[in-house]
Amino acid sequence: MPEEPLKDKPRRSTTQAVRERLNRGGPRLWKHSDFQDLPPAAVAKALSRMARKGELQRVAKGVYYRSVPTSFGPSMPSASSSAAGTITAPVFPAGLSAANALGLSTQNPYHTEFATIAPGPPTALREFVVHTGRPAERANLSTEEGAILEILRERARSSDLSPEETGYRLLRLLADEERFARVVRAAQGEPPRVRAMLGALGQELDMPPRLLQKLRKSLNPLSRYDFGRLASLRHAKDWHAK
Repeated sequence: MPEEPLKDKPRRSTTQAVRERLNRGGPRLWKHSDFQDLPPAAVAKALSRMARKGELQRVAKGVYYRSVPTSFGPSMPSASSSAAGTITAPVFPAGLSAANALGLSTQNPYHTEFATIAPGPPTALREFVVHTGRPAERANLSTEEGAILEILRERARSSDLSPEETGYRLLRLLADEERFARVVRAAQGEPPRVRAMLGALGQELDMPPRLLQKLRKSLNPLSRYDFGRLASLRHAKDWHAK
């Protein structure tokens, strides 16, 4: 019957989309929420299937780790560590891991880094570098959005790209107005320099004045902020860059 082969097409296309995203993301944790634009049931099946095939490692319920080969072996948590606990708070890539996830670096980090809003590192990630106590406002961000805030926190220090290319890449990542609004809301708990850099990016993207005003009102007009590799942003000086 003609209906039968059609049943498999959504599953195959979702699996392909998931795999392509994993391949681009480098070594990092993945959650179902990172695939919100795809059918949830198909995503869950695709991730589970890839874990059974060894393409992913299941770290906790709904959380998977994607490894890449390094000169020290696969960048993957051990089975004992993965089974030791669960991850109940949001976890985001940090440092070079965040740069890798956002396409700002192709280096494989010697130590995979994560950041979490939890007060202590999840047991399942005890073999990794975990920065704890990040603002609770990040709770509803995707992994990629959390990584953007981590890159802004460190002034894009981990980017391998030129300052101009780094800024351009971040502009592309933040070009969607809904995403930008989510990051702005989450940034209210971040250091002022993060909100300042986000404002400079938003102004270049011509984001709605209400979002830019929210950022500007949260800054001390007498303060100056170190933008690091993002000092070359077109509107950096308008947002109190040193």
